[in-house]
Amino acid sequence: MTSPPTDGTARLAKCFHALADNVGRVVKGKRDTIELALTCLFSEGHLLIEDVPGTGKTTLARCLAASIEADFARVQFTPDLLPSDITGVTVYRQNTGVFEFLPGPVFANIVLGDEINRASPKTQSALLEVMEERRVTADGTTHPVPRPFMVLATQNSVDMGGTYPLPEAQLDRFLMRITVGYPDHASEVAVLKGAGTDATPESLTPVTTAKEIAEFIGAAAEVQVADALYDYVVRVVAATRALPDVRLGASPRGSVALLRAVRVRAASQSRPYAFPEDVKALAGPVLAHRLILTPEAELSGRSGTDLIEEVLATVELNSGARL
Repeated sequence: MTSPPTDGTARLAKCFHALADNVGRVVKGKRDTIELALTCLFSEGHLLIEDVPGTGKTTLARCLAASIEADFARVQFTPDLLPSDITGVTVYRQNTGVFEFLPGPVFANIVLGDEINRASPKTQSALLEVMEERRVTADGTTHPVPRPFMVLATQNSVDMGGTYPLPEAQLDRFLMRITVGYPDHASEVAVLKGAGTDATPESLTPVTTAKEIAEFIGAAAEVQVADALYDYVVRVVAATRALPDVRLGASPRGSVALLRAVRVRAASQSRPYAFPEDVKALAGPVLAHRLILTPEAELSGRSGTDLIEEVLATVELNSGARL
């Protein structure tokens, strides 16, 4: 294919890299991680950032929010947090004699759920409806959240004290799960030199708006996908369900999520069409957290990422297929 980039694709790519540069002023040495987070944003998906404490999970989320002129809310998840603290509550107004719904912090364009796995499963599940359907139902009344809408959640590793594992149904609603990881030596030195300076999330200036993000989400959806690539995506996802080390593979929601992310990756590189390489680059972050491994696989130290790499090594594009 030699089609030139469309105007929407070119503008998306420009904004994508401007956002990455802006976030990179604070989050040092993590360009690939930043671009994965932005791919999730332009896919209108939700992002789960998992890692040990102190690696910059919250900083990355705050920098991303600070780079966009949009409504932002932060919720610090704690064991005593209630579902209504997130979604909102209905109160009775004595002066008017009517019940009024007071929206919770979830009614924002970008919602940061910090340390989401420190709240009880009941409170975690309060996000299920709004993450999938982008609305909250309270006392029989439906309240839509603004668009675009993204939940940026951070969590500490599930084997750390004071954490509750996220339910499988909620994990499946995150388009991606990524890790930040420790910085390399040079980047950690840069972090130390920047400590106490203006290199903070609060110092960042927005480079785009919520309205523009909504337009770019629409532009990414127009990226061309060949029939052979549709077939490849489905076969990759279906292969996760046949692995002997997996009790439950990725669902069709995983296929849809992977395709959305693939389109954004292509658009971010000023391409109006997707490649198999886009699928291979994103299959791990999009699919690995959707796999439920067998106890034997977990005991042997296998991970969802390991299994996705096995799938990509065995599933190939149909020979003779045209892209």
